[in-house]
Amino acid sequence: MSSDSARAESGAEAIAELDAITRRLRRECPWDRAQDERSIVPHTVEEAYELADAAASGDDDKLLDELGDVLFQVHFLALLLEERGAGDLRAVAANTTAKLIRRHPHVFGETEVEDTDDVRANWDRIKRDQEGRGAEGPFADVPENLPGLLYARKLQRRAASAGLPGPAADRDEAIERLRAAVDAVADAPPTADPEKADPADRAEAEDALGRLLLAAVDVARVARVDPELAVRREADGLRG
Repeated sequence: MSSDSARAESGAEAIAELDAITRRLRRECPWDRAQDERSIVPHTVEEAYELADAAASGDDDKLLDELGDVLFQVHFLALLLEERGAGDLRAVAANTTAKLIRRHPHVFGETEVEDTDDVRANWDRIKRDQEGRGAEGPFADVPENLPGLLYARKLQRRAASAGLPGPAADRDEAIERLRAAVDAVADAPPTADPEKADPADRAEAEDALGRLLLAAVDVARVARVDPELAVRREADGLRG
């Protein structure tokens, strides 16, 4: 048996054991029996944030641990699907495999790409044309509960991919817009205590700051920098 085959077999055994543990918890643990999608997803989101923190920390042991927590969440949610006959873990894996093959024609087909921009353009086109994800517009499936910076970046990416006006065409334009947004904030009325401030002045200041933040996210987009990671890195400096 090759080393790859041995590793795959060992991995399958580990996944099977985790699946068995998940099923037993669902049967025998009062807390696990009481859960449904709405009650478990907040824990899933929390685990995803903890995973992101572990990935940024450079601590491999922590990353390994948090990956396990997320993997358990996937197993548990897939088991809820299975219980009502709507799918199972095998269906989740099969669907993901098919999606990855479909969205990477430059790997599994004859499509040629030059860089990551081509890959992203193909990805968006396949979602729109083959999967019908753009039938209701490029923003239809963007979750509104994403963190603000990620929400803004995703909307900007979708708009740029669809050729819509709004996102900057290149770095120079993005920086020029950011400078203009900084000037607008400087010219906006100073904010004050909400109970004493003129509502119109406060709204103007908030709008100007919103445009500034959106312009900063657009600079991050064209620079291929994750704005959420960037601001967190700088904010961590405040903690010493």
